[in-house]
Amino acid sequence: MSTSEFKREEKTSIPVVAICYDFDKTLSPDDMQAQGYIQSVGFDVGDFWKKSNGLARGNDMDNNLAYMYVMMTESEGKFVFNRQKLQEYGAQVQLFPGVETWFERIRKYGKTKGVEVEHYIISSGLKEMIEGTSVAKNGAFKKIYASSFYYNERGVAVWPAQVINYTNKTQFLFRIEKGVLDINDSGVNDYFTPDNMRIPFRNMIYIGDSDTDIPCMKLVNSYGGHSIGVYNADTQDKKKVYKMMHDKRIKYFAAADYSEGRELDTLVKAIIDRTAYNEKLETMHYKNLNEAAASEEK
Repeated sequence: MSTSEFKREEKTSIPVVAICYDFDKTLSPDDMQAQGYIQSVGFDVGDFWKKSNGLARGNDMDNNLAYMYVMMTESEGKFVFNRQKLQEYGAQVQLFPGVETWFERIRKYGKTKGVEVEHYIISSGLKEMIEGTSVAKNGAFKKIYASSFYYNERGVAVWPAQVINYTNKTQFLFRIEKGVLDINDSGVNDYFTPDNMRIPFRNMIYIGDSDTDIPCMKLVNSYGGHSIGVYNADTQDKKKVYKMMHDKRIKYFAAADYSEGRELDTLVKAIIDRTAYNEKLETMHYKNLNEAAASEEK
């Protein structure tokens, strides 16, 4: 398929803010696999990850490929490992407070400021499980970038279709920036002038919880965007966000409470407010640049 055959998102006169999220321990308090799946195949959660990580280390294997392999093989003889089953486990995943109403609430707030808000998942977790969550079923996300399986003619998972780890997460930020969202569209490598970027990095917010989010956080920060570290409000364990703040990986941190009026809600709304004002200035800037360039050609 040529790049011209892919559907791309076009830039419009309305500025867009992209909020990109990790999933596990960012929108949910625990790893998605540990909230029903691991127990169903007869494993203790710690033992499952010990086996998965041991497989990776012993075979120079990507950690995410390893956990996907163990999930698939441990299901044998217990249940059919297909998309429907994974989505059923996804439906059991617990979400942090306020997440259920967050996405539409923030979209509506953006509209009051003349800004379109889009929500994206960039996760090493399983796309099929995320698709099974209530928020995904309600259309919360513009796009879910996550690890996923290839299914045979009987619908059974047999091979990884996509594997996302902390080093390749950043490619999806470039896709979002340019509106080249299909993972097979090589147009992401095309040159775009700064004024033709659909969602420039300055209009991106990245929300994550740990070291695996650092490449995305650093990239967003470097180009004027905003990265936010979150921590579990119940445990009040801030060690990771303190370290990320100290290492200049994040600009802000807040409890992973997405309820209206909480610190995270207030912070993201303030960033949207700032973006709305910044985009008015950027529009004037490029208008003046184009006018000046046109005058030189006469």
